[in-house]
Amino acid sequence: MRAFTMMLRGAALGAGLLLAGSACAADIEIQAPWSRATAKGAAVGGGYLTIVNNGKAPDRLVSATADVAEKAEIHEMAMDNAVMTMRALPDGVEIKPGETLTFKPGGLHLMLMGLKKPLVQGAEIHVTLNFAKAGAIAVTLPVGSLGATGPAAPAADSPTISY
Repeated sequence: MRAFTMMLRGAALGAGLLLAGSACAADIEIQAPWSRATAKGAAVGGGYLTIVNNGKAPDRLVSATADVAEKAEIHEMAMDNAVMTMRALPDGVEIKPGETLTFKPGGLHLMLMGLKKPLVQGAEIHVTLNFAKAGAIAVTLPVGSLGATGPAAPAADSPTISY
């Protein structure tokens, strides 16, 4: 029995290594998390990712926290009469069953406010996303370059994972 338990632990560890770059809890899956470097002295930064609801019921991202910021909020940017506006979404955002939401520059994003230190290319940000049903999901956001427009491509020698 002990050998079987150790084998299961090893399999779980291996699965965790294969899923690096994504996180999952209940029916919610987080894909392609990333951030970008900030200029020296910047007080705010952004967090980006894709949320997939694989379940049969809606869920809601209600809040977030980040190790590098005093406060993390869910924000939305949109065009309003040719003017870009940004607003906090204090009630969070709903993810309907089968829906995919992408947090990206110029749209939905995590606003990291009161940065404790600059976000530096190559570093990682540890974020906890809090969902109404799925609960807390810990996510690591790799920090890309200052002008990054998406997550960094995997290294050429990184394995390809298909689902």
